[in-house]
Amino acid sequence: MAAPGENLRINGDRLWSSIHEMAEIGPGVAGGNNRQTVTDEDGEGRRLFQKWCEEAGMTMGVDQMGTMFARREGTDPDALPVYVGSHLDTQPTGGRYDGVLGVLGGLELVRTLNDLGIKTKHPIVVTNWTNEEGTRFAPAMMASGVFVGVLDQEDVYSHTDAKGLKFGDELERIGWKGDEKVGDRKMHAFFELHIEQGPILEAEGKDIGVVTHGQGLRWIECTITGKESHTGSTPMPMRKNAGRGLAQVTELVHEIAMKYQPIAVGAIGHIDVYPNSRNVIPGKVVFTIDFRSPILESLTAMEKELYERAPGICEALGLTFEHKISGQFDPPEFDKNCVAAIRNAAERLGYSHRDIVSGAGHDACWINQVAPTAMVMCPCVDGLSHHEAESISKEWATAGAEVLLHAVLETAEIVE
Repeated sequence: MAAPGENLRINGDRLWSSIHEMAEIGPGVAGGNNRQTVTDEDGEGRRLFQKWCEEAGMTMGVDQMGTMFARREGTDPDALPVYVGSHLDTQPTGGRYDGVLGVLGGLELVRTLNDLGIKTKHPIVVTNWTNEEGTRFAPAMMASGVFVGVLDQEDVYSHTDAKGLKFGDELERIGWKGDEKVGDRKMHAFFELHIEQGPILEAEGKDIGVVTHGQGLRWIECTITGKESHTGSTPMPMRKNAGRGLAQVTELVHEIAMKYQPIAVGAIGHIDVYPNSRNVIPGKVVFTIDFRSPILESLTAMEKELYERAPGICEALGLTFEHKISGQFDPPEFDKNCVAAIRNAAERLGYSHRDIVSGAGHDACWINQVAPTAMVMCPCVDGLSHHEAESISKEWATAGAEVLLHAVLETAEIVE
């Protein structure tokens, strides 16, 4: 098939403007965004995206998980679509670009094709996956997980947030529970554009990351139980302090991850302490351990060591330790042809690039199980993400979207 010409470029100013107009919805307190999944702000962001897609001549489909699919028709009605996209939901103190760049980069791709009158054999579908972040409702990549069948739809409908509200109820409340059965769509390929969320590309002066693999992930929800008692009147030797157990397990998690350097990470992020009162010794702590590695054997070994050592640490303190998996996926290897299309696009456009492993989880990691998939990454300042100070340049965003455009056109096949 013919490759798109190197002079085919997107409108970087228009993409940049769209990103920052979306950021006006659900603003954070320090320049970023708080547009958590299935909140009123999420609903408002979805409506703006739908408006833009309809103005670009696309038709919108919404499935029962709320995932949005905006379709630009191809010339062959029997050809499977090429999908692009990411997510519009954010962390509570999220940045303006995580996820949003991938969705609006896909929209800009379609706008560019419209501007230039370019037709493709395969339809192109721009996607906004519901609840990629997994902050308000666990697990992350929820809708794409249901799409590929690794998560149960009715089960995730029942998942609750910190206020006890159910995901399914909130999805319906904001008006974005669609009628389409989840997972019925078939894909020719899927491409996701994303910021790196790490420091490598910026440090090495590379314009583009060609993502060959993703990290596997284990989110392990742990509960340490002791006994609540008064901080002032309970003798030190008689305390059953769940907070002390948390402290020692935190060190254990760090020790385990350090054993598998440089291809593993581990930390405790989310923590709930009960009763969370300044003069009560914690009787219970619930927290989530996040282990990641691109090598399955390392990931499995880290998980195994935690289960072997954490109960004994807690028992020595008079505490009990329980655990369950709240999110997981094995390390994905992305489709070689899709990866080659991204690499070809970067070279054709004259952008410096390097192969890279994604340190974060993405919807592409699930979709890779049901369709040929690959990811494009652009740098972000200091590798900072999941933070309101998250920052990229217009030039980085433009380069990423142009590589996405060329990779998609190579796959969707330009009609001469």
